[in-house]
Amino acid sequence: MTSETLIHKDGLYVMQTYSRHPVAVKSGTGATLTDFEGRQYIDFTSGIGVNSVGYSNPKWVSAVAGQAKTLAHISNLFYTEPGTLLAEKLCALSHMNKVFFANSGAESNEGMIKLARKYSYDRYGSGRFTIITLRQSFHGRTITTLSATGQDKFHNYFFPFTDGFRYAPPNDIDAVEALDDGSVCAVMIELVQGEGGVHPLDPDYVKGLESLCRERDWLLLADEVQTGIGRTGKFFAYEHYGILPDAVSFAKGIAGGLPLGGFLVNEKLSSVLGPGTHATTYGANPVCCAAGLAVLDILVNDGVMDTVEEKGRYIRSMIESFRLPVINGTRGLGLMIGISCYGVEPSAAAAALISNGLLVLTAGSDAIRLLPPLTITYEEIDKGLEIFNGTISRL
Repeated sequence: MTSETLIHKDGLYVMQTYSRHPVAVKSGTGATLTDFEGRQYIDFTSGIGVNSVGYSNPKWVSAVAGQAKTLAHISNLFYTEPGTLLAEKLCALSHMNKVFFANSGAESNEGMIKLARKYSYDRYGSGRFTIITLRQSFHGRTITTLSATGQDKFHNYFFPFTDGFRYAPPNDIDAVEALDDGSVCAVMIELVQGEGGVHPLDPDYVKGLESLCRERDWLLLADEVQTGIGRTGKFFAYEHYGILPDAVSFAKGIAGGLPLGGFLVNEKLSSVLGPGTHATTYGANPVCCAAGLAVLDILVNDGVMDTVEEKGRYIRSMIESFRLPVINGTRGLGLMIGISCYGVEPSAAAAALISNGLLVLTAGSDAIRLLPPLTITYEEIDKGLEIFNGTISRL
């Protein structure tokens, strides 16, 4: 198989719902990918934050292969060891009480939305169902999570969207209070708005939201699909802000490349969802949960998570030291980095970088986004930064 042949076949048989770059990846090791012609790429994307422990990590491979030989799936009508052990570790690391396992970020957020509405219905009856989210947010691509997303460009084509969402500008607590008409049951936020441009929320604002939610018995829901599982240097980004939400969603990096997600809840919410109120066939899949246990082992016991903030600071300081005229600064937390572009479209910059051997993402209207594997080495970082400097300096 050649890259050209594979790309052609994809055009014939796969629905073209992605604006793909002309790169066909055959294999990967660490943070380095290889295409079908043997060309290598430094990966500053980790599959949009999914491949948290890099490619071909020996511990991860061993865990996945071992579980696949033992038990691949049995459904949630029965008990399995990997899911229970992973739940125990997640609760301990997050300081939360219980977990529900799903398969993706959108499903996880949809589950939190159901959780919030049932909690409010159980306590207050019908009529208290509105969830406030933020402008520039992104919460998923199901009909309901698209409706929760605070970006107008996503509110097209698929009418009618799910009712019950209102949007406030980020970092404006008065705007949130102004939306309270007695029907609000929750506020859902990303601590760092990823797809919206890699914008961390203001700490005072987040603390104010926490206080407001406690005062009015609204649930504070943290969408940490992208920020969670060590991406920012803490297990969850809410730890940077000194808060503990009522529920937090996760996905992406938890299983290091396999589909797994879910949400964690505090003690108050631990019994809100009972038998028949929420479910998924594949949730807590043993192979995915075995992968999740390996990821946590690597991040926590191997000390990888302890290096994330240092690596993030290094990347940002190096990019700023290049003093490139089209770069207007950096922002983010840990290894979730936004690079503000000036006078050049982020998509054009990303295409140039990818063609020169550095995989990057974009976010919002002005940013190149970096989400490298948390295990990336400084040698790989320096190779990527060399490509970045050489490419952007010629734009």
